[in-house]
Amino acid sequence: MAFSTSNLFPPLLLLLLSLSVNSGTAHDYQEALSKAILFFEGQRSGFLPQDQRMKWRANSGIGDGWTYNLDLTGGYYDAGDNVKFGFPMAFTTTMLSWSVIEFGDMMPPNEHRNALVAIRWATDYLLKTVSQPNRIFVQVGDPISDHNCWERPEDMDTSRTVYAVDAPNPASDVAGETAAALAASSMAFRSSDPAYSETLLRNAVKAFQLADNYRGAYSDNANVRDGVCPYYCDFDGYQDELLWGAAWLRRATEEDNFLNYIQSNGKTLGAEENINEFGWDNKHAGLNVLVSKEVLEGNVLSLDSYKTSAESFLCTLIPETSSSHIEYTPGGLIYRPGGSNLQHATSIAFLELVYANYLSRTSQTINCGNIYVNAQTLRQRAKKQVDYILGDNPMGMSYMVGYGNKYPQRIHHRGSSLPSIKDHPQVIACKEGSIYFNSSNPNPNVLVGAIVGGPGEDDLYGDDRADFRKSEPTTYINAPFVGILAYFVANPNP
Repeated sequence: MAFSTSNLFPPLLLLLLSLSVNSGTAHDYQEALSKAILFFEGQRSGFLPQDQRMKWRANSGIGDGWTYNLDLTGGYYDAGDNVKFGFPMAFTTTMLSWSVIEFGDMMPPNEHRNALVAIRWATDYLLKTVSQPNRIFVQVGDPISDHNCWERPEDMDTSRTVYAVDAPNPASDVAGETAAALAASSMAFRSSDPAYSETLLRNAVKAFQLADNYRGAYSDNANVRDGVCPYYCDFDGYQDELLWGAAWLRRATEEDNFLNYIQSNGKTLGAEENINEFGWDNKHAGLNVLVSKEVLEGNVLSLDSYKTSAESFLCTLIPETSSSHIEYTPGGLIYRPGGSNLQHATSIAFLELVYANYLSRTSQTINCGNIYVNAQTLRQRAKKQVDYILGDNPMGMSYMVGYGNKYPQRIHHRGSSLPSIKDHPQVIACKEGSIYFNSSNPNPNVLVGAIVGGPGEDDLYGDDRADFRKSEPTTYINAPFVGILAYFVANPNP
């Protein structure tokens, strides 16, 4: 429940947790922002443009889609492999777009342009995935054959299987997330390219209709399951993506039919379940924060249950509250088991900053039971996560490659760890790359801006290429970090 700070609370209640934020070193958030966006150029699939800045990369996956007689080139490899997984790519796109929508005006103009370029590399591909009626392409690349090889994307000779879902078979999760991505990106491009923005929005509606008309999880389809599981199986259900897609369409169109959808389907689609999760598979916390904007700024009280859930989640992040239950490492990093932990730190810190914006615009605070939390507290907590990632941690190392004096040298990433095709033009075949995988030498190509999975719950990081849970970067770790860094470029001391 939110309250106006104009109410006269006793001063002690409004102490609002004067946080002991580790001051550490003063970070160059603008340098980090530039590098966080540059990372996406290292993940590009397809024909690379003349202005490609990550020079050790070259064209790859240029025949993608041929089995359907369709151009499915482009898009991003999700992590350190050479597969284009649609589910996390769409989520990455939504988060990059949300970063620009919420914090784009805080970015230096050239980085705002670079962020839009990063979004468009994904949206051009996502438009292709929904270009045929009642069909969505959800993945390109057989992950089993891909993971059996250690080879550069430019040398890729593994099976480029195309995974498609045709109605009436369901893909509500991927289609719903694609709808969210296209709707959010339509807002990001609205001022700079209105025609493209309109194309994105039109296709967002089409993707949402496919998601809503044929309900179910994409990974329940027999022809898709073996390719997407266990990597990006839908573990948490498809219902959240329906609400998430509708919420972004409401934000982008301001149409009442999408407002009615999230009002009337909240209960039946489980909006109040799993509210403390946010990532490529579970959208609940992000959904609740996104929809709360209409309650806080537009006074749409029919959506109040979303705001209640958003604030309940945010209260769990504050150790001093009675509802706190999130785990932190001894060094102060948000920690959740399962690998690629920094995805939680970046996505949760992003939500803290977004909600702080909504609170500060309306001069409100959150009632966390025994304490009131304001925008400044949320921003300080987010900054602690950011500064930990950039080097204020027990290891004294930056977890962003290429930022700071000490950062991961042996990341789990095929293109980074093998000699560049520019330096070694001869093909390095599937198993010939194993010597580079097993080498203790630093990766020859620096994947600037990549944020790795990060340290364990003990704050320790071994810089081991084989330990993919810690050493592999992903696009969805970086995407929310772009927005976060933009905020701290403009507000280094919240």
